[in-house]
Amino acid sequence: MNIAIVGASGAVGSEFLRVLTEQEFPVTGLRLFGSARSAGQTREFRGKEYIIEELTHDSDFSGIDIVFTSAGAGVSREYADIITAHGAVMIDNSSAFRMDADVPLVVPEVNAQDALDRPRNIIGNPNCTTIQMVVALNAIEKISHIRRVHVATYQAASGAGASAMDELRMQAAQVERGDPPTVCRFAHQLAYNVIPHVDVFTDNGYTKEEMKMYNETRKIMHSDIKVSATCVRVPVMRAHSEAIWVETEEPVSVEQAVEAFRTSPGIVVVHEDKDGNPIYPMPLEVADADPVFVGRIRKDLCDDCGLSFWVVADQIKKGAALNAVQIAQYLIAENFKSK
Repeated sequence: MNIAIVGASGAVGSEFLRVLTEQEFPVTGLRLFGSARSAGQTREFRGKEYIIEELTHDSDFSGIDIVFTSAGAGVSREYADIITAHGAVMIDNSSAFRMDADVPLVVPEVNAQDALDRPRNIIGNPNCTTIQMVVALNAIEKISHIRRVHVATYQAASGAGASAMDELRMQAAQVERGDPPTVCRFAHQLAYNVIPHVDVFTDNGYTKEEMKMYNETRKIMHSDIKVSATCVRVPVMRAHSEAIWVETEEPVSVEQAVEAFRTSPGIVVVHEDKDGNPIYPMPLEVADADPVFVGRIRKDLCDDCGLSFWVVADQIKKGAALNAVQIAQYLIAENFKSK
């Protein structure tokens, strides 16, 4: 495959290069694109140095099979027609096209076949919090239809980009020295704090991040499922956690849920050790791992049809780069055929 990455200098762009290597993705040619500020920088891929080109309206994507884009919604909207003009498939990590009816929104473990119906040759990579949640929800949905979900997220600094991760490190050092913390990438100081505010607020009191979880989940799962989310930024570097409660049409036992999670692709269950003692996944241990980890699986005390569990996944990896690469792997396996 001839591959291009737009936004190559960012945290997700760098992760694309790493994931392509780890997945032994068949790359014949590679081109990297970025802003004027990052143009001229180099990145190493499989022992070779590649120069980042400036993305302009004259950029030529002819001969490119797949373009991974992670440079923000504005860039994706502005350059989508240029990127896809010669037949390249654009797998977009921004929010630009996720809810467009003619753009599939894909998590391969849940709805891989949707990637084959792409009228504009654009495929949406969902929001990171949605990706890890629907991988887990899909396992339960196979047992009994999920009516509603309540979820509280514990989102790492990485969700706001590489500069946000740098700011968290800087704030921690500043606080330890007794200096006023620098606040730029977050609404408030994140170090030694939690902020129940991710993205901007909408008219209904929910943030855009919370509404993404509602809308994207319904689109991916082709379901009338209802999702009520509270998204919280926490001083963790790069793995998101979620406390999830689901209400199903029929009661689902803990044993059924554990078996469903264990037999579902992309999930690792961290529920009990070999002696039956409770264990659980944590972001410190999950960072840099591929799967979605599920633990704390238990019946809800308020509802016979309720189930609670804890989900953790690496935000930059499964929440962004890896999911996009898995979409591309599916397209290759299906010979790019389209409905």
